[in-house]
Amino acid sequence: MGTPQFPNLGQHCSLNDCHQIDFLPFTCDCCHRIYCLEHRSYNQHQCPKAEKRDVTVVICPLCAKGVRLIPDEDVHITWETHVNTDCDPSNYDKVTKKRKCPVRGCKEVLAFSNTIKCRDCNLDHCLKHRFGPDHSCPGPKKPETGFTFTRLLSRNRKEDSKPNQSQATSAPTWAGFLNAASSFRASAEASMTKLGSEISQKLQIGKDGMGPSSSSSGGTGGVELCPQCGARFSSVTTLIEHVEKVHERSNNQARIQVKVDVCPKCSRGFRDPVALVQHVEKDHGGTSKA
Repeated sequence: MGTPQFPNLGQHCSLNDCHQIDFLPFTCDCCHRIYCLEHRSYNQHQCPKAEKRDVTVVICPLCAKGVRLIPDEDVHITWETHVNTDCDPSNYDKVTKKRKCPVRGCKEVLAFSNTIKCRDCNLDHCLKHRFGPDHSCPGPKKPETGFTFTRLLSRNRKEDSKPNQSQATSAPTWAGFLNAASSFRASAEASMTKLGSEISQKLQIGKDGMGPSSSSSGGTGGVELCPQCGARFSSVTTLIEHVEKVHERSNNQARIQVKVDVCPKCSRGFRDPVALVQHVEKDHGGTSKA
């Protein structure tokens, strides 16, 4: 076998009925014996260990997956193992159901080479209905131009329903801005109201306090005199408001209870009931009916 230069060149086939010398022999990967070109396959030399290399796959009717049968294991055990571990019936429609063109009346099966996605409706169509007018495309969605007040309220409610997160690095939300604006407006209105009342009080004090102080219970031209600061007022109601606002709040003194009798005819107040009777008799003809 071989030549003097290449003594190991070529080998005989291991099959008993062959023993042909082959200069390019084949080694079986199961039985590890040498065979010629004619007997290299498992069936030709009837390999006893060929079952270990046999790959038999059965398609599962429930999930459409391939189940490989193990040679040294019972078929029923292999099937039961697949059903308990890997079988998923929801995969059956994905594998067996073929995608078709969504256009009504079109039965074209969508494959990789004939599928085109529309840019406007984002749906897959066949080549025949790839254009918008062919598949009645509604067109691109119109962007929302308005930002209505109801959408703002719903957005604020969603943000309030979320759990509180760290606000140190987060940007201020629109709801926080509205709350800050409303609180600032309320404080500004309160300040303006307080300032206006103080100015009106000062003007009233300056107006009524001018000229010599005098009090007169009778007559139509009398004024009411404040017992603490000497300011003059044209009516008893103004005097009471002055005492409550100025002396009670600024000096923190006890509230002065001024008992005043009001004329039912002209609504003029008198601290002395005798003066009220004299006023009614003198100015109203002795009757107190309004």
